[in-house]
Amino acid sequence: MKSLFLWMSGLLFLSLTGAQDLKHFPEHFVVAKKNDANPVTLTCRTNIEGDVTWKFQLEDVDIEENIQQNGLNLSVSAVDIPMLGKYSCWRGEEMLSSTYLLLEAEESDYLSCRAKSYDCNFSCVWINKRQTAVRLGLGRECSEGGKTCDWVSSDQKDGRFQFELNHSLSPYTEESTQLEVTVEAIAELSVLRKTKRFYLRDIIEPDSPSIVRYQEGKEDLNVTIDAPSSWSTPHSYFSLEHQIEYVLKDDGKTGRSSSVLIPKRISKLRVRSRDAVVLSAWSQWTAWKNVITGKDKLCKCKNKAKTCCPELPSEYLENCKNRKGRKKGKKSAKKTLKYNA
Repeated sequence: MKSLFLWMSGLLFLSLTGAQDLKHFPEHFVVAKKNDANPVTLTCRTNIEGDVTWKFQLEDVDIEENIQQNGLNLSVSAVDIPMLGKYSCWRGEEMLSSTYLLLEAEESDYLSCRAKSYDCNFSCVWINKRQTAVRLGLGRECSEGGKTCDWVSSDQKDGRFQFELNHSLSPYTEESTQLEVTVEAIAELSVLRKTKRFYLRDIIEPDSPSIVRYQEGKEDLNVTIDAPSSWSTPHSYFSLEHQIEYVLKDDGKTGRSSSVLIPKRISKLRVRSRDAVVLSAWSQWTAWKNVITGKDKLCKCKNKAKTCCPELPSEYLENCKNRKGRKKGKKSAKKTLKYNA
């Protein structure tokens, strides 16, 4: 009868509050495997001697075959969902400490990490709408469950948890040590714990480069490409390989080139980059840029975000503006003459 009461109170708690209330990691929690005969221990953290009473959701815990009190601590085995939640130890009317009993979740992998460069930080994303609290820790202390792990937390945005982590690897030495990233995630009253190990070079993905300009030759265009501002320096040491994709004017076919020299008669182009040494993941493509060639069309080069042009002297575009103004003046004059006539 007492066991039934524990189950009923646990079910009532879950139905009234739901797991969504646990939006942050409790300061103290213990993780148990479902229906495992091996007990887990809930510790009453106090330095004061004397008897204590354990409560579950503010109701006295009944001592059963699978729930035993050993001195100050509570031992729980064969844990199932109705037994999950907040346990607290009391002396009289004073609560001494509390611990959440959570269930070990099935292992899943929703974590992806990326480094924009070989500098001292990288980002990770955890995508799962069921989780209400997620945190990441870097290093052996976290993967081994040490108490001094420096956890990094994040708020959920549309099912995404975004993290920025810092490491101490030198970008100028050969990488021999893997990074260890441990994730803990709460969904309802279950907690998932997983550790991923990888080399920094394996998650390198540069930002998109910049298309600066082109130089027109007899048969081809020589495109100048700048590394993204987030990429490691000096660029002579951290070299990037570029790939150019272009569309031919004559037939509309698409081509690609690993050289900065590309065919002359193209309508538009875009570029992506990757680490030239370790052959990292490619960056995202830049937006398409229209290619302007021919002296009679260079006045269209004013919008550099959408066009790729040769390097022009500053006064060239100013002259374009003046010519445009003169043309508007002539048109206005013609309209005035026509009206007066």
